[in-house]
Amino acid sequence: MTVVRFADGKVSVEVSVGNAGAVAGSRLRDAYLEEIRRLTLGVVQAKGDSLYIGPLELLRFGPAKVTRDAVEWPIEGGIAARRAGGRFRIESVGERLVASVDGYRPILPLPLYAVTQLPIHRVITRLYLLHVRGREPVPGIPASPDDRLRAAAVDIAFCATLAGVIGGRRKLRVLLGIAAGYHLACWTISGRTLGGLVTGQRVVSVDGSRPSLGQAAVRLIALPFAWIGRRAEHDELAGTEVVID
Repeated sequence: MTVVRFADGKVSVEVSVGNAGAVAGSRLRDAYLEEIRRLTLGVVQAKGDSLYIGPLELLRFGPAKVTRDAVEWPIEGGIAARRAGGRFRIESVGERLVASVDGYRPILPLPLYAVTQLPIHRVITRLYLLHVRGREPVPGIPASPDDRLRAAAVDIAFCATLAGVIGGRRKLRVLLGIAAGYHLACWTISGRTLGGLVTGQRVVSVDGSRPSLGQAAVRLIALPFAWIGRRAEHDELAGTEVVID
């Protein structure tokens, strides 16, 4: 779940996922500093209490304040901040993990921030929280590899048929476009593709919630690597699972 508020040039963003148990504040801190590099494929790296893109200091935080079940950094500057102020907080609250930015002033105009930096922040933060939550307990009965292959076969046949009907001489490009839009829409709206309906399975986040558009995009991009490696790496990266419906 994500909540976004804009007021007086300041941004407040809260991203949360379900969690099975309490997580220590020290683990939330260490996991974030470790995961940010992996989730951005090394583009963003943590050095001390700052985030960098190459030599550029993206965001500068003050010293982390760690409590039993939370960590909080004050925002002190960096090229992505118009001025110092606000804070970034990650906490374990009841049965949820929550990451929130409050009082942050982005350097970008708010309309531009809303369509560029904000979507990236949301997907990276959600993936981080889901990875901290972990894949256990499983949010349902996992679908078998054979059932997943049968569902994929149905989906490929459906997309190929549509591309054959409307593709003309550009069948391959049309097929790729149809397949991308079809899977993104199905995974984010209900978790069920046509193949999933036929075989009785659906895609969910590891906390049991519906995948976000960002998760669905990560899952789709990583899907070829899963086929090559014959492992569900796309689900590991996207924080998703395929369960029996």
